[in-house]
Amino acid sequence: MKLRDAFVPKLFSTLQSYDRAQLASDAIAGVIVGVVALPLAIAFAIASGVTPDRGLWTAIVAGFLISALGGSRVQIGGPTGAFVVIVYAIVQKYGVDGLTVATLMAGVILVVMGLAKFGSAIKFIPHPLVIGFTSAIAVIIFSGEVKDFLGLHMGTVPAPFLAKWGAYAAAVTTISPDALGVSTVSLAIILLWPRVSRRIPGPFVALMATTVGVALLHLPVETIGSRFGEIAAAVPHPRFPHLTLEQVTSLVGPAFTIALLAAVESLLSAVVADGMIGGRHRSNMELVAQGIANIASPLFGGIPATGAIARTATNVKNGGRTPVAGMIHALTLLVITIAAGRWAAYIPMATLAAILVVVAYHMSEWRTFVAELRSPKSDVAVLLTTFLLTVLVDLTVAIGVGMVLAAFLFIRRMASVTNVSVITREIREGLSPDGGTEELMDRRAVPAGVEVYEINGPFFFGAAQSFRDAVSQVAGHPKVLILRMRNVPAMDSSGVHALLDVIRRARKSGTAVVLAGVHMQPLVALTDSDAVVEIGSENLAGNLDLALARAREIIEGRTAASELVS
Repeated sequence: MKLRDAFVPKLFSTLQSYDRAQLASDAIAGVIVGVVALPLAIAFAIASGVTPDRGLWTAIVAGFLISALGGSRVQIGGPTGAFVVIVYAIVQKYGVDGLTVATLMAGVILVVMGLAKFGSAIKFIPHPLVIGFTSAIAVIIFSGEVKDFLGLHMGTVPAPFLAKWGAYAAAVTTISPDALGVSTVSLAIILLWPRVSRRIPGPFVALMATTVGVALLHLPVETIGSRFGEIAAAVPHPRFPHLTLEQVTSLVGPAFTIALLAAVESLLSAVVADGMIGGRHRSNMELVAQGIANIASPLFGGIPATGAIARTATNVKNGGRTPVAGMIHALTLLVITIAAGRWAAYIPMATLAAILVVVAYHMSEWRTFVAELRSPKSDVAVLLTTFLLTVLVDLTVAIGVGMVLAAFLFIRRMASVTNVSVITREIREGLSPDGGTEELMDRRAVPAGVEVYEINGPFFFGAAQSFRDAVSQVAGHPKVLILRMRNVPAMDSSGVHALLDVIRRARKSGTAVVLAGVHMQPLVALTDSDAVVEIGSENLAGNLDLALARAREIIEGRTAASELVS
């Protein structure tokens, strides 16, 4: 990809060869995805602790901008289950105004990440961490819907996970047969409807059928209207909240969490979409579009938005191949909201609970979670730590601890890969370190009083101490110590200081140190730190043969000096 194309929205590229046939396909896909997004936008908003209209306007505003400005041909944006936990926590602690500011800040962070070309860096987030918090969010979403699914008569549901289930257990005798019946019918329709038709989404059919059924039968179940009132059909006016500097400062952590989640979720969705259409998204442009969408969405009362994998897949399966489909999806929701938004007040809460239970099941990826438990212990530790902290403590804490733990375990693993070994005997006998005959190498004459050690692996702070320990085991005090570094691809400042420390100690005991086969990056690190001056450029050899020749010079020079003295 040319550099100048990296920040060009895919819409501009696809319109160059756009035709009427593709417009028809995009229009059909866009309308279908808009219908799919309707119940999900409402359900995610309610699960996040805000009014249902905020979910709709998120899907409309953010969904349109993500498609129009994004780096993916088929990405569908809007509210997703990944944000439910963090949004709910922010609303409970800082209110809706706090959520607005946190989302705006997250949008700015995403734009900066995109402009700084962090798009490709997202791939370095460990897979166990992603699976851990995704599965945990699914568990939390499911837990949050138990009250409405069963129609429990209870007060405010506690936020902590264990307290929530304790409250459910105490209220189990208050189950509403009518609400349970509605949620069960909704669940059955969602699961069985695909056998009838895959064109019309099951959640939409369940929503329409149960809403009409509850109204005709006058069932005493809670609805959106009875809890939130009527949904306004007018376009909200942009509004910026007023908060103190102290409150804004306290929202930095949640804002970064929102930005990270949006980045990971959107780029994962874009990668999945690439696999389905055989395309290639522009990751940095996608992050910029996500940022702009999350700046605009809260100004119209929306919540955080990102790429939605399920809705993106629905778009592709129904023929959407350009960003026009995503834009039509947002316009479809706009028309529905304005024309029939007031009828949403009749939607039963039990129906939305059933929809979210299905979403939580698919989001849990429990098969992947179970398979991950058979991974190396370090990966399992990251998976379970992230999962348990997300469920029991807080998503922000979980991601922070998970990243630190993953980084620590990675450093430990890399440090164990780096090793230092004596190879003097192998060189004299023409053997490779593994005991085989070394190809293209005759037996080399290693002078008496010379020891050859080889460093294998990156020489960084995690391996510095093990290097010191290994070299300290050098038998006796040789006249020359050769450190062969042909297998050291990189070195950091800790490695440089460890090397200098060994050289200084060796000199005190009368041992000269020669480095052999130093690669470009370690050589630059040594030069930039002025270590080359202390080591001596004459003691840097391009290969082992030159290092052995330098060792002979040192030994002969010392011998000649001693003869002169005597």
